[in-house]
Amino acid sequence: MIIPVTDPELFKQKALHWASSYDVFCYLDSNNFNDKYSKIDLLLAVGVKDELITPSSSSFEALEDFRTKNPGWVTGFLTYDLKNVIEKLESNNRDHLLFPNLYFFAPKHLLMAKDDQLEIISDDPDKLLAEINNQIVPDNKTVQHISLNSRFNKQEYIDTVIKIKEHISRGDIYVTNFCQEFFAENAVIDPVQAFIKLNQISPNPFGAFFKLRDKYILSASPERFLAKREGKLISQPIKGTSKRYDDPQSDDLSKEKLKGHPKELQENVMIVDLVRNDLTKSAKAGTVVSEELFGIYSFRQVHQMISTVVCELSENVSSVEAIRNTFPMGSMTGAPKISAMQLMEQYERSKRGVYSGAVGYFSPDGDFDFNVVIRTLLYNETNPYLSFQVGSAITYHADPEKEYEECLLKAQAILEVLGQSGFSSHP
Repeated sequence: MIIPVTDPELFKQKALHWASSYDVFCYLDSNNFNDKYSKIDLLLAVGVKDELITPSSSSFEALEDFRTKNPGWVTGFLTYDLKNVIEKLESNNRDHLLFPNLYFFAPKHLLMAKDDQLEIISDDPDKLLAEINNQIVPDNKTVQHISLNSRFNKQEYIDTVIKIKEHISRGDIYVTNFCQEFFAENAVIDPVQAFIKLNQISPNPFGAFFKLRDKYILSASPERFLAKREGKLISQPIKGTSKRYDDPQSDDLSKEKLKGHPKELQENVMIVDLVRNDLTKSAKAGTVVSEELFGIYSFRQVHQMISTVVCELSENVSSVEAIRNTFPMGSMTGAPKISAMQLMEQYERSKRGVYSGAVGYFSPDGDFDFNVVIRTLLYNETNPYLSFQVGSAITYHADPEKEYEECLLKAQAILEVLGQSGFSSHP
């Protein structure tokens, strides 16, 4: 069933509220960004026909089997800590969110929109459409009972960056992504309303809302981890951030400074090299190329430096293998990849879990598209525990105080959603 959508924004809100009555759903929104690799503007997968939930060491093999069993549309997420399955690594930091390592499901109902044309795949699409159209969108609710804390105070963060830079000076690593958690205990929120507000404040090309029973992912991600389009793999690492300004002249200046900033260029090219290396594991020989280097893209809160690395997928490498070969995203690890991940487990104070992982879909034609889980609120309703993490790239030339400020800049939209202007330190 294909129909036109006359008021896409209202339809999205109604569809989200309708989907929230189900135990499981996945909502992906490109927010109308013009991306030549995006196949859909909106995807909403609702209800479970079949599911895969695994904490095991055979997660990727299980996903391969699940994909064979369910060759149609499948959506899900992979957590950062699947690194421990891929390499001999550990994750022993605290975890209050308790997401499974990996979760995928084949939906009962699927809605897809492209260019304001909506397709509904369901046993009774007319009934489903009527239910959504009749859905009442409640008035905006304010977030309640939020007392935000941080695992690092500013000085502790700066001291830790200095220690990480000592590792760089010794040659242990070249660059890493050091992350810190902000959290609230006994937090009560309306996840749908919080996501709608986040997506309005920060409408990014890889927005995602994932409900897994009592656990929620509310993401305003600007970054693509990996996509497959026919025989082509596409990865688009982000490294390099500068602030947006209301004044056009100041905003243009901020963009120009980012474009020529030695530290930002250095960290971007190091991660591009890492991603190129990761892609060679899945590529036809000689096909890995940087399609775009140091592209500057503007989002609501920040300008970002994004590079695009592509290759032709080898015929003997499956989609799941291609994901495994590049996971986690190089922009969230550092280089060398394994050493950087080991060090960050040592210096960070929270398990990353879904943060730094990926949310996305597999389609019936064999393609897939996954984001990088950044700029994201995570919520366990049962605990109840709310969390978000932010990170920045640490290189030899990194200024610890500026890296701390960059973390707060990246957290700006989430802080606004939560009605926060500050937080308490709580290691």
